[in-house]
Amino acid sequence: MKRAFLYADPAAHSRSPAMHNAAFAYAGIAAHYQALRVLPADLSEHIETLRRPDVLGANLSLPHKEAVLPLLDTLSAAARAIGAVNTVVNREGRLYGDNTDAPGFLAALAAAGDDGRGAAVVLGAGGAARAAVWALRSQGRPVYVVNRTHQKALDLTRTLGGDAREPDELPWKGVSLIVNASSAGLSDPDATPLPAFPTLSPLLAPLAYDMVYKPAETRLMREARAAGYRAENGLGMLAQQARLAFAAWTGVQVPLTVFLEALAVGT
Repeated sequence: MKRAFLYADPAAHSRSPAMHNAAFAYAGIAAHYQALRVLPADLSEHIETLRRPDVLGANLSLPHKEAVLPLLDTLSAAARAIGAVNTVVNREGRLYGDNTDAPGFLAALAAAGDDGRGAAVVLGAGGAARAAVWALRSQGRPVYVVNRTHQKALDLTRTLGGDAREPDELPWKGVSLIVNASSAGLSDPDATPLPAFPTLSPLLAPLAYDMVYKPAETRLMREARAAGYRAENGLGMLAQQARLAFAAWTGVQVPLTVFLEALAVGT
């Protein structure tokens, strides 16, 4: 039986096993996906196990998306540009790093009704934020990055473009999208990276997109709706990026509905 993994810290909250095991069953592939809590100090050892012949590859989540880069043999152009990897593919013992977060994110935004108009504010400066900024910049949108540690926002924008801002310096006029790409709300549902929501132009149909998907509704989403925004959690992005990762491991295109239906169980 083939194997695939999620390496993350924490990992117990992940819905990825439900999605990928449903996809393996749908495709008739004898394989099993497991989420493992991997501490940063142990990442290198776990990455080496992905070279085994019975391993298809792995997904990476917080805090490993950037740290994994020097441990891999080759990178996709997107992963190299973004500076973060969320999908590792075992190619006959050589490890190929890719980033399916970026295209998965854009597909999820489109499904949520975002038309690509207007500027975007990205909250966070880690691997998920890097994918979001790269993806949004590829649409030609102005992108503002806010992070608790401002220097990290500056470092991100120096490599990927965009504009690092302090929260009170954001030019909200023309903004149509707010993205939470930080971990705020993941372990504490009352935490939020944005204490107050500004009034945005209703003509731009403002959307707050929270990459956090558990809990299904975060404080950021509740407060966004109260302020007149549309709000979505990260389940759509999770399904979209998983479908792309599954295809990279297996060469099989499984319908998105398989992933979404697996996520719907227990939510």
